[in-house]
Amino acid sequence: MKKLRRILVAVSDLQDAHTGVLRRAAVLARATGAQVELFHAVTTPLTESRRVRRQLLALQLTTADSLVLAQKNLERIAGSRLLRGCRVQVKAIADKPPHEAIVRRAVATHAELIINGTRTRGIANRMVLRHTDWELVRHSPVPLLLVKSDRRAAKAVVLAAVDPLHANEKPARLDGQIVDVASGMAAVLKGTLHAVHAYMPLSVMLSASVGEPLAWNTTELDTGYTKRVAREFARTLRRTRIPPGRRHLRVGAAAPELATCAAQIRATLVVMGAVSRSRLERLFIGSTAEQALDALACDVLIVKPRGFKA
Repeated sequence: MKKLRRILVAVSDLQDAHTGVLRRAAVLARATGAQVELFHAVTTPLTESRRVRRQLLALQLTTADSLVLAQKNLERIAGSRLLRGCRVQVKAIADKPPHEAIVRRAVATHAELIINGTRTRGIANRMVLRHTDWELVRHSPVPLLLVKSDRRAAKAVVLAAVDPLHANEKPARLDGQIVDVASGMAAVLKGTLHAVHAYMPLSVMLSASVGEPLAWNTTELDTGYTKRVAREFARTLRRTRIPPGRRHLRVGAAAPELATCAAQIRATLVVMGAVSRSRLERLFIGSTAEQALDALACDVLIVKPRGFKA
């Protein structure tokens, strides 16, 4: 895992900063000495309440005045007690759309981590209010920490979600990156490290591909495949010191099994990989990462393959 020197915190709400995001940034900054940058992209002119002829009016500001106001709000957030003891700088830029502005800033400043918070709940609000989250998952070449909880855990529990057979179209070397990043986060947070892989029985996958149940006895087929999965899972983790009790090999669909495992071990952070897909594929199918993001209650750290370009 790259040493954290610069952390970019995406601030979407200048009036009500996500406390969970500030907490995570502060913990990582204090542990690594990294500098935190609070960043806000001004995509539309801001409004400011001003008294005109004894009336309080909401006036639309120019872009220049919007940047000044955004900078002041970021400076106020930087003074939060949650960031006490951290090296913090602020930056407001007129740029859009938000996810592209965040990625551009992260690349320009050589940030090793982007932290973004999400608050919305429910299917009705998801596509509109969480659009930036999904686009960052797809486009960010920088590791992306999505903060899904405000709670403070007594002890960090980091779960590395790997795919040793690359069934979900992820590059083979991505598992190594996931384990490396998860190990680094567990060390920085002084927590415990777990690993998980969920797989479907081979007979189920074959049956789904032909569209009907298989006509022969599949016990031997599934037994051989299970042994292969276990062997590859162990090979993926061979350079780690994760004890057997923290290695979770589960049978079932990846996203729900990952969420169940995370809940059972009380994970505070899941580290997983994501590959970019076309807009059409994502709309009708959805990647494992996106399905898991909906199901997981804890924070999620998304890692992209080396060489990924936005």
